[in-house]
Amino acid sequence: MTDEDSADDSLAWETTDRRVAYECPGFDIVHEDVRLPDGTETDFDYLVDDPAVVLLAFTPDGGVVLIEEWRQAVGRVNRGLPAGGVEDEDADLAAAAHRELAEETGYEAESVEKFGEFEPTNGVADAVHHYFVAEGCRPTGEQDLDFNESIRVTTQSYDDLLAAVRSGEIRDGRTALGVLNYELR
Repeated sequence: MTDEDSADDSLAWETTDRRVAYECPGFDIVHEDVRLPDGTETDFDYLVDDPAVVLLAFTPDGGVVLIEEWRQAVGRVNRGLPAGGVEDEDADLAAAAHRELAEETGYEAESVEKFGEFEPTNGVADAVHHYFVAEGCRPTGEQDLDFNESIRVTTQSYDDLLAAVRSGEIRDGRTALGVLNYELR
């Protein structure tokens, strides 16, 4: 179903007013007044987030490059796949994938190939995550982290990563989605 088809769908909501309720670095919260299909008028708030790239990054020996990052919302270190927002200066999504891998990990990939695109939280956000497999990843430089990132780089065998996702040890949703989708390829 295309976006145009969605607008004509009998389940579609009509937006009667839209405004940014809150702005901060990285995302906005939008408030919309809406009319439901049965005519009920109500409101809806959601997070507006830039598209992101997520990398399943393999080293030449078959390891996977992972990051450990403090996540304030859950109060713990999160282990997962490198990921980050697409920026205006990125020529395309593949360029964003190369840039984010280098910035977050100091690794560079010989190649990247897109293998998925998902809306991970489309009930509360408009975020779209573009998944890439990165091959031939080698440490070539220093991390170039944003002011609010605390990231430690590690590697793990793919089989151990898959086992950690299956067991629930990896709780990061975008990592689990990426690894399990990669398994289905």
